[in-house]
Amino acid sequence: MTAVELDRARLEELVGRWTQAWSTGAGFATCCTPDVGYEDPLTVDPVEGAQALEAHAGRLRRALPDVRVEPNAVALAGGPGEGFACLPWRLAGTHRGELAGLPATERFLVLHGVHYVELSDGVVRRARGFFDLHDVGVQLGLVPSRGSLAESTLLMLRGFGVRRRG
Repeated sequence: MTAVELDRARLEELVGRWTQAWSTGAGFATCCTPDVGYEDPLTVDPVEGAQALEAHAGRLRRALPDVRVEPNAVALAGGPGEGFACLPWRLAGTHRGELAGLPATERFLVLHGVHYVELSDGVVRRARGFFDLHDVGVQLGLVPSRGSLAESTLLMLRGFGVRRRG
C-alpha cells in the first residue's frame, strides 16, 4: 500500500466515524480532539468541545429521529501543516421535533452540505458546516420556492418587483 493509499484509507475511516457520530451519536470523541471547535448555519455561537458538539448533534437527532448522514462524494484532503479536508455529506430525515425554535413539520428533508475541517493527528480539530438554509426552509414549507408565484408576490410586496423567468 502506498503512502497516498494509506492517507486515503485514513481519511475514509475518519469520514465514516464523523458521519456515524452525526447519525447515531456514536461519539465525537472517536473522530475529534477534546477541544474541537464547530460552527454551522444553526449555531448562534461557536461550539467548543466534543461534549458540546455531541449536544448540538443530539438536538438534530431529536428533531429528525430517523436522520441519516452519509458521505455523498469523495472527501478531499491536503494543505500545509496538519492538513485540511472537505467532507461532503447528504442528510435525510423527517422533521418530527423542535429545532432552533421551529416546531415539527412532519416533512421529509434532504440536505446536501460540506464540512470543512482542520485536522490534528488525523482527527478533527475545527470544523465548519456549510449548507443551504433557504432550501431547508423551502423543504419544510416555511418559505416559498425560488421562481414560484408566492416568491414573486413576496418580492413585489417588499418593493423588489417581479422576477422574469427565462
